Amino acid sequence: MAKPLSILFVTSEVIPFAKTGGLADVSAALPQVIRELGHDIRIIIPKYAAVSDRKFKIHDIKRLTDMPIPLGDRVLLGSVKSSFLTSIKSKVQVYFISNQELYCRSDLYIDPKTKQAWPDNDDRFMFFSRGVLETMLRLGWKPDIIHLNDWQTGLIAALLKTEYADEPLFKNTKVVFTVHNAAFQGVFPKESFPKTGLPPKVFKTDGLEFHGDINLMKAGLMYADAITTVSPTYAKEIRSGKEYGFGLEGVFKKKARRTVGILNGMDAQLWNPEVDTMIAQTYSAEKLDRKQENKKALCERFHLPYDQTIPLIGVVSRLAEQKGFDLIEEKLDELMKLDLQLVVLGSGEKRYEDLLTRAMKKYKKKVGVHIGFDEALAHLIEAGADMFLMPSKYEPCGLNQMYSLRYGTLPIVRSTGGLADTVEDLTDRPKVGTGFVFEKYNGRQMFDAVKRAIAAFEDKNCWQSAMKRAMQKDFSWDASAEKYIDLYKKILKQK
Repeated sequence: MAKPLSILFVTSEVIPFAKTGGLADVSAALPQVIRELGHDIRIIIPKYAAVSDRKFKIHDIKRLTDMPIPLGDRVLLGSVKSSFLTSIKSKVQVYFISNQELYCRSDLYIDPKTKQAWPDNDDRFMFFSRGVLETMLRLGWKPDIIHLNDWQTGLIAALLKTEYADEPLFKNTKVVFTVHNAAFQGVFPKESFPKTGLPPKVFKTDGLEFHGDINLMKAGLMYADAITTVSPTYAKEIRSGKEYGFGLEGVFKKKARRTVGILNGMDAQLWNPEVDTMIAQTYSAEKLDRKQENKKALCERFHLPYDQTIPLIGVVSRLAEQKGFDLIEEKLDELMKLDLQLVVLGSGEKRYEDLLTRAMKKYKKKVGVHIGFDEALAHLIEAGADMFLMPSKYEPCGLNQMYSLRYGTLPIVRSTGGLADTVEDLTDRPKVGTGFVFEKYNGRQMFDAVKRAIAAFEDKNCWQSAMKRAMQKDFSWDASAEKYIDLYKKILKQK
């Protein structure tokens, strides 16, 4: 049997400890499956204020208390604590790097009062990056692979290949850098560069320099041994132009040979209509009639009249332009003239929160809105809706379309990123289709896709066949985890 790999998975968030988005889900699910496959994988994240020692049974590592970690001309102290991420099949060790000054705050990245990024986010994640490597040195644990995720961890790749290059512990250690969303890059003024501790030669076009500033995502891209994105289509999109690359498209193009798109998986235990305890009635592809009980419960929850013959469209999303809400805003009144109902769960830009609140008051029998987030309600929407709308401008991977397919709730999506990789159009391919896809990012195409979905909904036999095909799709993490392991082994063979 081949020797198990030692993998350090570095991330800025992971459920159940800290979450703002899909990165947290990936950071929990992927390491657990890799662990199940027999490899020694450990996770390391910052210890935020919300991470409770008592709740998560976190304990101190005495020999890793008050480590001096340089940050430019300052030296700050960092302590490392430990706990475990436990599932039915695996137990993954998690390390937490703590510093009261940097991480004891009410939000991970953004000041709730100003709605802007914390002004010292450069300090926070530069400290974290160096702290990760110092933790490994003091533990004496040698990772074969250091797997980095998004800009918050990108500096580690540059540190490892420069300042820490001669450390025996890291000899032959390889770096994988995953881009979850190229729109967020960790760009800071050039005055922040000395705090990295990197040699001046690194501040150049082929290094961290980015239009006179420093770019921490670019650090990960330039110094990693392999780059991954969270879907195959997104890997192509980010090098196609500024619309997706956000100024780094030239770097993505340059690193194309080192880049591979690996589709994210989903938690198939948590999102399973056959055993879901958060929905009104469990059901399966063999017992589709039970799904209607969830539609009834969903209509009741939003005070909408229940009608089996009228399609109910669900949306669970951050309310932002990236998610296609400018298209919904453009076409909302026209959509309301169609024979449909709409329920929305989410929060975000005030413009869209206000839009939806007004729509709920104006179209009382057709629109239901919940501003905020409610995990149980998200499950009920997936189970109770007939269709799920995701008209994203860009979507690196997306998870809700996978949940929708698993629940037999046919998605209406724009052909971008992971949406293009997971949903097949039912209109063009009635024998294999699982949803409705539109190509161009405009309101007219989205509106036409909704009309196609409504027309297909009237053919109950065709619709139920599509529901069953959708529910049989396998988006579990198993296949994706195997691809990551193959990638790890491949780069370990490279000199």
